[in-house]
Amino acid sequence: MKNILLLGAGQSASTLIQYLLDLSSSRGWQIAIGDVNEEIANKKGQGKARGFAFDATNQEQLEEEVAKVDLVISMLPARFHIVVANACLKLSKHLVTASYVNDEMRALDKEAKKKGLVFLNECGLDPGIDHMSAMQVIDRIRNKDNELIGFESFTGGLLAPTDDDNPWKYKFTWNPRNVVLAGQGVVKFIQEGRYKFIPYHRLFRRTEIVHIPKYGEFEGYANRDSLQYLDVYNLRGIKTLYRGTFRRPGYSMAWNIFVQLGATDDSYQMEDVEIMTHRQFINSFLSYNPHDSVELKLAHYLNLDIHGDIMYKLKWAGIFSDELVGIKEGTPAQILEAILRKKWTLNSQDRDMIVMWHKFNYIDKSNNNRETEIHSSIVTIGENATHTAMSKTVGLPLGIATKLILEDKIEARGVLIPIIKELYEPILAELSEGFGFDFTESCVLTPNL
Repeated sequence: MKNILLLGAGQSASTLIQYLLDLSSSRGWQIAIGDVNEEIANKKGQGKARGFAFDATNQEQLEEEVAKVDLVISMLPARFHIVVANACLKLSKHLVTASYVNDEMRALDKEAKKKGLVFLNECGLDPGIDHMSAMQVIDRIRNKDNELIGFESFTGGLLAPTDDDNPWKYKFTWNPRNVVLAGQGVVKFIQEGRYKFIPYHRLFRRTEIVHIPKYGEFEGYANRDSLQYLDVYNLRGIKTLYRGTFRRPGYSMAWNIFVQLGATDDSYQMEDVEIMTHRQFINSFLSYNPHDSVELKLAHYLNLDIHGDIMYKLKWAGIFSDELVGIKEGTPAQILEAILRKKWTLNSQDRDMIVMWHKFNYIDKSNNNRETEIHSSIVTIGENATHTAMSKTVGLPLGIATKLILEDKIEARGVLIPIIKELYEPILAELSEGFGFDFTESCVLTPNL
């Protein structure tokens, strides 16, 4: 009998927990769920798992719980993963997380290998399914001795087409703070052999449109640093490398208003936040004029059509409301997040959608060195506000990987990410079989010049 410990039972863990409970029923495995909120841990355990109150800062409790199991899944905030990893190393237990590998985690590789442990990270959505779906095609291209010359990849968490009845066609489907801070810093990528850079204040004006059959058009803007994937995917020498985020068309132009105002700045605290209204928040970034409305001042400042689509989106989001923001203190970014949460939080009827799209360009050595292009997409739609598409795409890869490790189907050891065939092949296969993931792939021959 195997024993699994899940630490963290938040929204993105819902589908993972159901998958683990199904494993416990079919295999007789035991599941324990620890969360800062014991009631949530017990509720999600459905009487089939042991739920308990867990304090991530309590080292004694952590080691006591880790000692009881064969494998730990950490869904805690990223800063706690290394603490859990050290406990797993000390007690010789496997570890699975959805978070990025940092230098501290990477430093445990040698000792984890020595103890025969798997410390699998980046096994959720992005990072996770993006790695697996990309490497599956990249390996196939390379195994035929073809030359990969371009790789572009976009992922987006959006509303399902039947539920996108707000003008932004967007609500928060993951950490709202990360959405508000998205893109800050300098964006780096490679285009036709040239290094390219986009400063934050220009990012949301540099977008491209991608059409995905059955699901329509999506607008992509660049992620922060595509260059980190040069070594992750062994792409040194590639001519084009670009990773980005999907939204529906029109989102970026409207979001850019917040960027230009300074409303996404997270570097300083604002004053009088406790008595600040939405309208006062926006007005604080505009010049003083006792005769013009906030709407008119904003339209003049950023050259907007006061009756146009962008102003309609802003009004719908409630930024001109006289409602109190509702927090006692905060940076501009925190205040904007508090305002948007009121309209952008999923309700019980909302369904979300995850869309991932890759484009691969390669020289086909078997076809007279003809340049060929592959488009690959994965789309999944959530069931409700609990079993969301985000919960499915983050949780199911973790659950499947857990099963593979405990059934001794993974030979690799040490600190891993799912870019090796023995991980990505069975995980993608199971996702495509019975969980509502729509996988499509098409091949396009580039015209000879």
